[in-house]
This record gives sequence, structure tokens and C-alpha cells, in this order.
Amino acid sequence: MPTVEFEIAPGKYVGGKHPCFIIAEIGQNHQGNVELAKALIQIAADCGVDCVKFQKTDLLSRFTAEVLKRPYEGEHVWGSTYGEHRKYLELAGEDFVELKKFSTDLGLCFAASGMDKPSTDFLNSLGVPFFKIGSADTTNLPLLKHLCRYNKPLVISTGMTTEADVCKMYDEVSKESQQIALLQCTSCYPTPPHNVNLNVMKAYKDLFPEAVIGYSGHEKGIGISLAAVASGAKILERHITLDHSYKGSDHKSSLEPQELKNLVDGIRRIEKAMGSNKKEFQECEKPCFEKLGKTIVASRFLESGTFLDEDAMDVKVSVKKGYDPINYYDLIGKQLKTEVEKDEAILSVHLA
Repeated sequence: MPTVEFEIAPGKYVGGKHPCFIIAEIGQNHQGNVELAKALIQIAADCGVDCVKFQKTDLLSRFTAEVLKRPYEGEHVWGSTYGEHRKYLELAGEDFVELKKFSTDLGLCFAASGMDKPSTDFLNSLGVPFFKIGSADTTNLPLLKHLCRYNKPLVISTGMTTEADVCKMYDEVSKESQQIALLQCTSCYPTPPHNVNLNVMKAYKDLFPEAVIGYSGHEKGIGISLAAVASGAKILERHITLDHSYKGSDHKSSLEPQELKNLVDGIRRIEKAMGSNKKEFQECEKPCFEKLGKTIVASRFLESGTFLDEDAMDVKVSVKKGYDPINYYDLIGKQLKTEVEKDEAILSVHLA
């Protein structure tokens, strides 16, 4: 079966043999501040990610009036009610226009998760190259089918779901879209290692052979995300922040600038290290082979006409390389046509 790949943004492909597509999720870590959002975008560009991502919400379309009116308390609160809190963190349409231009000028793909139909319609008018669907909408079939109308790639996180949920969703959505990426995700901030379940990606590859598989992580640090890429994730999404101590529930599970830089560098090193699936002697191994590589040598002085047996041969490190020890038993019974000194490498010219 051919390896799945598709163009996720102009000139950027995911899947196949293409590099992992790295998304820096700014989300709402901008605290409702456009300048802070720009600072995070600049950091993402400096660290070498492929894409920055935000979140867009039409409050009345996403939440019921009761949810918006409920009192909201805690250390990460930006308003006395949940609606006030969400409104404070929401960027205006013109802010998105400004941030998209700022991102593209830096060579970054700009994307956002639209949390409702009006928001996704706005993002489409903004010209986002793909739609990112957050875990809260993995099973939101009406929204997913609405997005299919735009004929753009769908990148779907799968937190807060079961395998049966994902299978049913994919079965429905794949009837209308052939460019789908599924990201293993656990919606817990931060996610303990034992709840990450990277092996779900392997199951996804078997269950959804026509989808690109990736990982959206909320754990602390970068080790698990690097393991995800080594396990085959072709898209990686991580939240970023300027400082873990900032107000907001996402900051603790986000990456600070140096962590993000280390993650991107680590991913690119891993991709180089994955290399070929064909085992071959490497050119860089020659010095070690010349120094420590063993060869078949004469265990004693051998006269011309000697028939080689195990008593006549030994395996040692020798200055001159002859037969590799892998051929040891192939030489038994061969006759010498010349003398061979003790510890001398046995060569093809010695054989009758």
C-alpha cells in the first residue's frame, strides 16, 4: 500500500517520507494580548517550527447561556463568570488578520482551531490552509461535515474519546474528505506519562491506513514528544509559552522557548538518525573496522598444500584484512597453494 501523504499548506507536505510537521500551539497563552501573541510567534519562528496555531471561538455558538453565566473562580481566572473569562482571552477578527500576516512574513504557516461553525467560517475566509479540530470536537459530526465543504485538510486531535468513537467519526468524515490526519492526544494538563499511550498511534496506523498519524502532547518536557516522532508521528503539536509561571491553565504543560528549540532540534536529529531500513556497512565505520575489525589468520605456519581446518585458522585483529570471520566455515576444506605464516591473514591468493 502506498504511503499516505498530502499537502497541508502551500509547499508543505505531511506523511510519507516528509519531515514531521511541527505545530507550535499558542492557543490562548497570549492572554488576550496581540503583542504577546506576536512575541510567541517570533519565538516559534526562531525555533524552526512549521506552523503556529491559535484558537477561535464565537462564545454564543460554542457555549450555552447557562455555562457563560456561571461563576468562575480560581488562580487562572480572568473574569467573575466563565463568559467574562472566555471573552477576555478571545482575540478579535482584526487581530487574527494581523497575526496571520505577521506569521506568514516570518515564513510560518498560520492556523487555528475553530470551536464552532461561525469561527471555522471566519478562519476559512482568513485563508487558513487546513482546519485543526480540537479534542472537544472530535465527535462533533455536524461541525466536521461542515468543514468538509471547504475541501481543506483536517487535522483532528482525539482526546476524550474511545477507539469506537474515533472509528465512527473517521468512517463518516472520510466519506467526504480524503485528507485527514489523526493525532493521539490525552486531554489532561499536564498529562502524566502513564496516560500518554503513544502506542495508540500504532493502532491508528492499522485502523486508518489512509490517514496521516501524529501526536498532540500536553505532558511536561520534550522526551515523550521526541519518542512520539521516533514512533512515527508525522505531525507534532505542542503548546508554547514564554514562562511556565504565567497565569492560565495551559502554561504548565507548555514549552518555554529553550524547550521548544531543543524539541525542534531533537526532532530533526531523530529524523536524520532514522535513516534507511536497509542494513549496510557505513563509510564512517571504516576507521573503526581498520582498527578493530577481525579477520581470519593462520593459527600456525601453514605449508603449501595444507587443507584448512579449524586447527589451522584463528580469528584476530590484523593489520592486513583477509577473509571476514563470517566466511570461517566456508574455508574449511580449502587447499593452500602457498605458504602462510603464523598470524598472517589468509587471502584469496593463498588458495588453490
